[in-house]
Amino acid sequence: MNKAGAVATVIERTPREPVLFTTGYASRIAKHVADRDNHFYMTGSMGLVSAIGVGIALGTGRPVVVVDGDGSLLMNPAGLLTAGSVPHLPLLHVVMDDASYASTGGQHTPGAAADFCGLARASGYRFAAKAERQGELSTLLGRLLRNIDGPSLLHCVLSDADPPVPPRVEVDLASHARRFNGWVRIQSSTQPNRTVMEG
Repeated sequence: MNKAGAVATVIERTPREPVLFTTGYASRIAKHVADRDNHFYMTGSMGLVSAIGVGIALGTGRPVVVVDGDGSLLMNPAGLLTAGSVPHLPLLHVVMDDASYASTGGQHTPGAAADFCGLARASGYRFAAKAERQGELSTLLGRLLRNIDGPSLLHCVLSDADPPVPPRVEVDLASHARRFNGWVRIQSSTQPNRTVMEG
């Protein structure tokens, strides 16, 4: 599985959920695959995409998908503790692990020594699993999105080479944020909210 395939699988499985993509290649690939109103491209704030996802999940009580990177998560592992502290938070945290800071030159991350599933469980996540193939990722996504009852993490091991990466996300960021915010507000007003109990 490569990053392009993993991102495309997430997009295929999430037509109606808010999906937040971490800075760098994940956002660039996602915008190229399908630029939807329910997509948020975190540009330039490495390590903070999970914090935004937690806020949206708390505010709406509905499933939120965060597409993170291994380097991004390792830069701010406090996001795991924040999400894990809310037992019924409907957050699905997908970590794309290519063991490198791909968009800044391919430097190796220290992730080879990190057990992402173990870190998630130790932080309070209700579910954590590793996916090494696209079919496996698709199955886990479908299962979790149908019945998510707490913060969950999918560790996607990326071992295949990617095709050429699409161009940078060249959009007016304020307009992009308004588009996403408007979509979330409309969805929240038309569907019943679910209470998220804090631990």
